[in-house]
Amino acid sequence: MTLNPFDSIIRTDIESILTKALAKGGDFSEIFIEERTGTVISSEAGRIEKFNIISDFGIGLRVVDKDRSGYAYTNDIEAVKELASTVAASFGANQGAFPIQLKTRPSRNIRNIAVNASTVDAKKKIELIKRAEKVVLSGGSSVVQAKAMFADSSRKIFIANSKGYSITDFTDSVIFYVQCVVSDGHIMETGYEPVGGTLGFELFNGEIAEETAQTALKRALQSLKAANAPAGVMPVVLSSKAGGTMVHEAIGHGLEADFAGQGLSVYSNRLGEQVASKAISVIDDGTLAGRRGSFGYDDEGTPSQRTVLVENGILKSYLTDMITASRYGLELTGNGRRETFRHRPVPRMTNTLIQQGEMNPDDIVRMVDKGLFVKKMGGGQVNPITGDFVFEVSEGYIIDKGSIGEALRGATLIGNGPKILMSIEYVGNDIGWGMGTCGKDGQGVPVGDAQPTILIPEITVGGKINVQ
Repeated sequence: MTLNPFDSIIRTDIESILTKALAKGGDFSEIFIEERTGTVISSEAGRIEKFNIISDFGIGLRVVDKDRSGYAYTNDIEAVKELASTVAASFGANQGAFPIQLKTRPSRNIRNIAVNASTVDAKKKIELIKRAEKVVLSGGSSVVQAKAMFADSSRKIFIANSKGYSITDFTDSVIFYVQCVVSDGHIMETGYEPVGGTLGFELFNGEIAEETAQTALKRALQSLKAANAPAGVMPVVLSSKAGGTMVHEAIGHGLEADFAGQGLSVYSNRLGEQVASKAISVIDDGTLAGRRGSFGYDDEGTPSQRTVLVENGILKSYLTDMITASRYGLELTGNGRRETFRHRPVPRMTNTLIQQGEMNPDDIVRMVDKGLFVKKMGGGQVNPITGDFVFEVSEGYIIDKGSIGEALRGATLIGNGPKILMSIEYVGNDIGWGMGTCGKDGQGVPVGDAQPTILIPEITVGGKINVQ
């Protein structure tokens, strides 16, 4: 039987390759093997514009020596031993290496998949796109663009290192999104809605394609007719349906140990201190079945886990990979992630959320006399050193005397993460999830984020109408 590249390299003498990589020094060596398959299909203007079949395989080899590391990669199996010599050459004189005996860590299957998308005929995937486009185009003459995209991915990794263990992990995922652009001849607005996660094709049973398209279309058309958002300082209620953009950007990146350890975070050197109100607890959890940021083992072979970052306002932990955990004397949290075998692992979020509170979300809205209700967040930017952020609001409404009123457009939220988190006292008993691809150090990884309904008592809203 002919072995595929993945199985073939695993059956080579991995232990000798790891030893060879340490021939000229180093505390630690690691081999990372990845095989990825999938499809990406997208359409625009009623026709399929992209149909890509993904097939990628490669090997990365890393040697770490205190604060230094060497990394190289290849997709040529025959070049692995040469790769080990290349990485070893980045270190000093020959110091010899210790013998390595690998033990296999047990499988950790967090997948809950009924129908693997890789087994589904491409015609069914294209049909999803066509159904979604049909819904968007039914929006009438104001629709100027309809776009839909489906992607599935199957990722298999093998990791072995000189610490003496190896793992194999599998991650399957799907993502589907619809985007539409509408215009009244004067202004243009965009609606966007994604669905997906570490799930199979069973996600698309029923009419989820149509529902996703309808949500995107409604959001765009509503923005087209909406009033301009007010500008000024006011209370803002973030709905659980808004997604967890704020927790991801305003605090999540600042708790990644490479930023925090180098003093590049507003949360640096603050373990054990109060960084948020007592109503706020923040969790990062890579073990949640079905969520986009979940996996069995991270990209260094550390088991995924649930990490309490902030508990009742007190900073409890940072997110670490092997290097930052060792360098800064922190617990290893299983957050070493990389986009592909071409990249080094760095500390990254998985599924990050603000934990639910006890209040009824409707009661939170009723507490606001005049303010903004955010149903859906857009993109955002944050400065991790200061915590200052700017977020777009893709769907918002006025709050008038405790009731949600007319739709608004053009709102942005401008504030400081630590100050906002310190001010939040009212947290809902609901939870809503968002998802995306997080960029850092030139590489992107899938993530999830979530929050309950929360009341920010005072924040600057950017808009077009000044509030007196």
